[in-house]
Amino acid sequence: MISLSNIKLNIDGDQILENVSLSIKKGEIAVILGPSGAGKSSILKIILGLWKPDSGSVMIDGVEISGLSEKQILPLRSKTGFVFQGDALFDSLNVKDNVGYFLYEHTNMKKHEISKRVSEVLSFVNLSGTEDLFPEELSGGMKKRVALARALAYNPELILYDEPTAGLDPLNSQSILNLIKKTKDRCATSIVITHDVNDAVSIGDSLVLINEGKIVESGTVDQILESNNPFVRNFFYEVYQDADLLKNKNVEFSHDQLNG
Repeated sequence: MISLSNIKLNIDGDQILENVSLSIKKGEIAVILGPSGAGKSSILKIILGLWKPDSGSVMIDGVEISGLSEKQILPLRSKTGFVFQGDALFDSLNVKDNVGYFLYEHTNMKKHEISKRVSEVLSFVNLSGTEDLFPEELSGGMKKRVALARALAYNPELILYDEPTAGLDPLNSQSILNLIKKTKDRCATSIVITHDVNDAVSIGDSLVLINEGKIVESGTVDQILESNNPFVRNFFYEVYQDADLLKNKNVEFSHDQLNG
């Protein structure tokens, strides 16, 4: 469904991405992770067509998008839902109008059809009965679920998540991760940006680890955790100190290996 090949991106003389190549299958949850400033969010912007690479190919559903104009790329972008790190809800609108906002603005759906769709997606994220509440009345976890409901309202084929559990407590984080996994039942492809190893291992069908604009390693969870690459070992173990997680995956690293 999505393929990036040899993507290079420079901004104001700074190299942001170098020879980035990755492939994401239809219906899978792909997690792109790495330290802050590694280039994770830049990949999302290129997939959305907001940034054009200096060189390389970006294919979505067999269409090369890097050379498309803003008008040409809109039909592809309309199939994409986006869950922002900061939720991006409209404070002056209640939950119902926040979720249905883009349906009112960009579709020909009738009011009763939009109400039905809003009710459906709010039920999906376990927020039925919150339609008349305003963002200030919601907890952080509820706001994130409203943002997800808004993304789902379009019935998107692709959903992009930028740090979806940032700022949430463990229970709310797990709730969001469970919902991301549930979107597979709606045949949606998901790309999740995170720096949280636990989140990545919990939901990812495939992982892409990026550092300084370059892909260090990619593959399934088991393939990543079995990597001999020193950066991969250090990132997954030393940064997060989660030895129990690795043991659960039958991966054991010696002190010498971790510092190898």
